[in-house]
Amino acid sequence: MLWALLRRYARPYRGLLAVVAALQVISTLASLYLPTVNAAIIDDGVAVGDLRRIVELGGVMLAVTGLQVVCAIGAVYFGSRAGMGFGRDLRSAIFHHVTGFSAEDTARFGAPSLLTRTTNDVQQIQLLVQLTCTMLITAPIMSVGGIVMAIHQDAGLSWLLLVSVPVLAAANYWIVRHLLPIFRRLQRQIDGINRVMREQLAGLRVIRAFAREPFERTRFGQANAALSGTALEAGRWQALMLPVTTLVINVSSVALIWFGGLRIDAGQMQVGSLIAFLAYFMQILMAVLLATFMLVIIPRASVCAERIGEVFATVPQISSPEHPVRPDRITGEVRLEAATFCYPGAEQPVLQHVSLTARPGTTTAVVGSTGSGKSTLIALICRMYDATTGSVLVDGVDVREYDPEHLWSVIGLVPQRGYLFSGTVADNLRYGKADAAEDEMWEALRVAAADDFVRAHPEGLGMRVAQGGANFSGGQRQRLAIARAVIRRPAVYLFDDAFSALDVHTDARVRSALREVSAESTVIVVAQRISTVMRADQIVVIDDGRVVGTGTHETLLADCPQYAEFADSQSLGVAR
Repeated sequence: MLWALLRRYARPYRGLLAVVAALQVISTLASLYLPTVNAAIIDDGVAVGDLRRIVELGGVMLAVTGLQVVCAIGAVYFGSRAGMGFGRDLRSAIFHHVTGFSAEDTARFGAPSLLTRTTNDVQQIQLLVQLTCTMLITAPIMSVGGIVMAIHQDAGLSWLLLVSVPVLAAANYWIVRHLLPIFRRLQRQIDGINRVMREQLAGLRVIRAFAREPFERTRFGQANAALSGTALEAGRWQALMLPVTTLVINVSSVALIWFGGLRIDAGQMQVGSLIAFLAYFMQILMAVLLATFMLVIIPRASVCAERIGEVFATVPQISSPEHPVRPDRITGEVRLEAATFCYPGAEQPVLQHVSLTARPGTTTAVVGSTGSGKSTLIALICRMYDATTGSVLVDGVDVREYDPEHLWSVIGLVPQRGYLFSGTVADNLRYGKADAAEDEMWEALRVAAADDFVRAHPEGLGMRVAQGGANFSGGQRQRLAIARAVIRRPAVYLFDDAFSALDVHTDARVRSALREVSAESTVIVVAQRISTVMRADQIVVIDDGRVVGTGTHETLLADCPQYAEFADSQSLGVAR
């Protein structure tokens, strides 16, 4: 999976990567040439006292060093651009893929895990790309080139390479082999601590209200301790690399100087050649160390790539058909025909054989006890889920045959929780209509009875909105969410218990204003409060996922025991 991601998302940066490779080759070759020049300075200049030769070769060394520095800087610059571009493209691809997920797909991964995969996991692969540009290209060239140049200086000491390099490689491979399962566990624990943090921040008021701070501190402490323990375990294994490498290099250097000294004493080798051989020996071992360091990065990047691959491998449950229906105009007639829906893994369906028709210019109310399937019915109409059996039709066309974007463009949904996005009131209203004029915004706010508190604020439509609308009351959030749906003048209005946080007076004002703007639209209202739906043209009663009654308020009081009981519980049974 790692190779597949690299091959796909690094392709646009092949030119930059080729430049990086060329610069790294030049820089490495220059680095390999320096010990040879240094040996010539010692043997041809210092040993014979030829100052002119020393100056000439010193100038060559400076020029080669300058070339090496320029190429190294260029390689880092272009490598960083390629790596950052790769990370940007991969994050963008994950984001766009995840935004196509259904609620079921999102729940399978969980928001904390998706956040970790989009940020931390991508960052690990991005780091691999950047280090590949600077290290992985350098290591083999330096290793092979160093061996060739070292043998060129003195083949008699090359047997030391046959001992030191395999010992260093084997020791570091043993360390890396233990790191892979640790990194897998580490990424899962990052998911876990993100999950705990999100729950605690979102539920801060509940935690304080029930005085559960000590419990939550303990829960966070356990997740934090698990993460830090795994990170320390990985760190301990990684920390072994430096002493092991240093030990091998130092022991090898001592052996090289010892045996090199014997060869010099025997007249088989010059001092400059020994120094050059020692420099090449160090370069070879450093190349092995670089390769080993990359082996530490690769396992973690591989784990992250597998996790990202799981996201890409998930086919969204809600997708556009091959030949979607895109009518020029949708009037908004909604019809359910024996629609049944069952959540994956559930023992029984949430909705069973539900049939109803909601026509343009009418208001259809859906009532029922908590957990009876009312919100699920709304989710089927706007295609957050697809019916398990049966069908949901809009203007006689199955919603699965529409292009989802086209279908959603004619639906104004107000969910149970009026979620607002950080920004301003105007920004949130433009979620409903991107090109909305200021007059349209004020009209939508008037319909939702939200214009009073917005006008009262000095900034008006520029009034700041915190994430989730945390700086508004529940009723204000609901009214702004209603205004966001109203501003687009949809063919179908879906109100999923959207009046629950409104007082009776405001509820009546909003419903009265809505009747004006939705006169030609289909309005479907899910409500717990009978007073909200008494005047609906049609009331559908759902009990345990089944439709047990359809009619007006008066007829249902007479003919539907469940509705009558529901009304009695709210002291409205006297209407009979």
